[in-house]
Amino acid sequence: MNPLEKDIAESKPQLAPHEHASAPVTALAVDYRDGQHVPRHRHRRAQLLYAIEGVMTVQAEAGIWVAPPTRGIWLPAGMAHSIRMHGQPRVRTVFVAPRAAGHLPDRCCVLAVGPLLRELIVAATRVPPDWRPGGRDARLMALLLDEIRLEPALPLHLPQPDEPRVARVCRGILSEPGAARGLAEWAAELGVTAKTVQRLFVRHTGMTFGRWRQQAGLLWAMQRLAEGVRVLDVALELGYDSPSAFAARREPPA
Repeated sequence: MNPLEKDIAESKPQLAPHEHASAPVTALAVDYRDGQHVPRHRHRRAQLLYAIEGVMTVQAEAGIWVAPPTRGIWLPAGMAHSIRMHGQPRVRTVFVAPRAAGHLPDRCCVLAVGPLLRELIVAATRVPPDWRPGGRDARLMALLLDEIRLEPALPLHLPQPDEPRVARVCRGILSEPGAARGLAEWAAELGVTAKTVQRLFVRHTGMTFGRWRQQAGLLWAMQRLAEGVRVLDVALELGYDSPSAFAARREPPA
């Protein structure tokens, strides 16, 4: 295993009781600084990352996921990932043992977090990780699992391609989200036609070039707003003339 993917319980002692708990579900509360980065790692258990304040960006091999408040990021057990914090997130993490995750997603995704699920997550962080079956704690955790299963996945995902040419374009867009370089300019840089770039994007990301770029701008804007940047400044950084023009193009998550 790559050293960057080591068992995080070894480097963060507060996680050890949750990684090694006999209980099928546990929860942990940790507050982070704005801009704090959690290096690439993996967990023995699946987890639901939820920030009651702030925004989290999770990067894994398959893509980038962003979750503002009212959204959580589901990670299957064993998935290597890193996390970037925006706006001093207060993160509440639910850990689910593989034996209890049978009807939960088998891929990384963003889930809606409604009022009931939010309160269950917060309450679960007050339950010790060595809780026993048969009491109130067990009933609370069972209901928590039920609510996670019911929440829909949301389109707050930016696929990361492994095709070198598409990956090059994606890196360029992410490094300058407000750049005006369009499909034709990227095609010229790659020495192919615009139709070829479009076809490669759809094949390797599941999105058109324009949709991928728009999604990248939306997720980047969410991060900047969480950091306290004004809507006007975010709109201008993305190349819009005004906040209203930015709002008109933005597609808010359902």
